[in-house]
Parts: sequence; C-alpha cells; structure tokens
Amino acid sequence: MLVMIARRLASGVVVLVTVAVLAFTMLYMNSGNVARNILGDQATDEAVALKQAQLGLDQPLLSRLGDWFAGAARGELGKSWFTNEAVIDAIASKLPVTLAMVGIAILLIAVVATWLGVTAAVRRGWVDRFVQVLAVTGNSVPGFIIGVLLAWAFAIQLGLFPAISTIAPGAGASAWAMSLTLPIIALVINGVASAAQQIRSAYIRQLEMDYVRTLRSRGISEGEILVKHVLRSAAPAGLTVLSLQFIGLLGGVVIIESIFAIPGLGRLAVTATTQSDLPLVMGVVIYTVLIVIVVNLAVDIINGWLNPKVRVS
Repeated sequence: MLVMIARRLASGVVVLVTVAVLAFTMLYMNSGNVARNILGDQATDEAVALKQAQLGLDQPLLSRLGDWFAGAARGELGKSWFTNEAVIDAIASKLPVTLAMVGIAILLIAVVATWLGVTAAVRRGWVDRFVQVLAVTGNSVPGFIIGVLLAWAFAIQLGLFPAISTIAPGAGASAWAMSLTLPIIALVINGVASAAQQIRSAYIRQLEMDYVRTLRSRGISEGEILVKHVLRSAAPAGLTVLSLQFIGLLGGVVIIESIFAIPGLGRLAVTATTQSDLPLVMGVVIYTVLIVIVVNLAVDIINGWLNPKVRVS
C-alpha cells in the first residue's frame, strides 16, 4: 500500500508541475497588454512600460517561470495585479464555499445514486427502467438550466430561498444553508442520474459472477451477499465514477456560482480570467489541480483497501 501511495504521489507531482508549466506558458504568451488594462486607456506609454517592468512582463518567459516556481516552492503565489491581495488569501476566502457546496453535493450523489443503482440492479423491472430513463434525462439537461428553474420556482416565485447568495465574511450557518441549498440540489439532480446508471451496471456485473452463486449455495443470507460481498466488490467502480463526478462538479460549478451569485472559487476564476489577472488565474489552476490529485489519491487508497489487486496494479 505504501509503495502504491508513493507512486501516486510521484505521478501527482509530475502532473502538477506539467500543468503549471503549460498553464503559465499559455497565459503569459496570450496575455495581451495587461499593463494597459490595469492602468486604463488614458495612461501614457511611459506609464504602461513602467507598469510592465513592475509586473515583470519585460523579462524572458523562462525567467518569469523560474521566479514563479521559486515563489511557489516557498508557498507564495504572488499578488493580484488588480487588488494587490495575496493570491493565497484571495483563494482561501473563496475555496471553503466551493468545497462545501461540491462536497455536500457529491456525498448526496453517492448516497442517492448507490441506492438507486443497487435497487435497479437487484429488483430490475420498472425501477431499472426508471433509472435508465433518469440517466438519459439527466445527461440531456445541463446543470445550469436546472439551477435557473430552481431559482425561478423556489427563490423568485415562492420566496423560500434567497435568489442571490447572502454568504459573506462572518455569515452564520443559516446564511450558508439557505444560500447553498438550491445550488446543491441543482448539482445533485444533474449528477445523480449518470452515477446511478454506472453503479447499476457495476453491481449487475458482480451479481453475474460465479462467487455470488457459490455464496448462495452455502446458505448465506441474500442481504449479507448483496451488502457485504457484492456491494464491496462493486464499490471500486462506483468510487471511480464518483471521483470523476467530483472533478466534473468542481469544473462545472462556475456557472452555478454565477447563477446564484455565490462568492466561490468559480466566480473568482471568471473574474480573474476576464481581467487577465494572471497570478490569480495561476493560483486557481494550481489549487484546482491539487484538489484533483488529493481526491484521486484518496480514491486509490480506498480502492486499494477494498481490492488488494489495485495495490500492485
């Protein structure tokens, strides 16, 4: 297990460095005249040139890349070019909101999708058909449309929830709960359908294995077979699907945050990209990749615990 974890960590570091190099290169080669955007159209050419020198934009790309990695190694990702706020502080104030929303959504997706998928695989009939229709419907309707419908029905028409997030520094638990309920529901509705279909398929494959017939011939109760043996064997496939769902939600939450005006990492990324605030964009990219690496490592560890074959794969 330790060897597997070490390999996964090494590959994660390689992925992180590769993504950082590619993102830095593409951002700084296509940044345009950032100094002019910061100072405005009325700024003189001399002021623009001075601002470029202050930002280090007059230095060669490799030199800037080396400086960025040197700062990142010290835990410093620079400061925002527009607000002068430290990138780490800007992300730290937004990341908890996004992680809370995505984390709760993926937990609900896991519970509901597992229940639906297992029920469809065991009972078949109308439940199985319902899950398959749900999967097709869920994949066909984008999450932002579900979010807009929920906001219109429950926030604008019924007034049960705020249409715009009330999360702010020092906000209480009630503000978080009221602001995140509709976005989480939108993410769950959009994600649970495809996850249930995948879990159903994995569970059916396990039910068709020879070991299930052997366990039944030994007189082991059906409930123990379905939960202790079949569910555990199907769990790695389900966890892989859920990890992909988590990564997908992390990327797709941008639109949901915009719909409900949630001060999360997605809106921060959109604002930074629109302004060409390159240090902030790089910070968002690095933090996102780190989260993906941690999630994949956690899934690999759990899969290794459930299935020893994974440890040596």
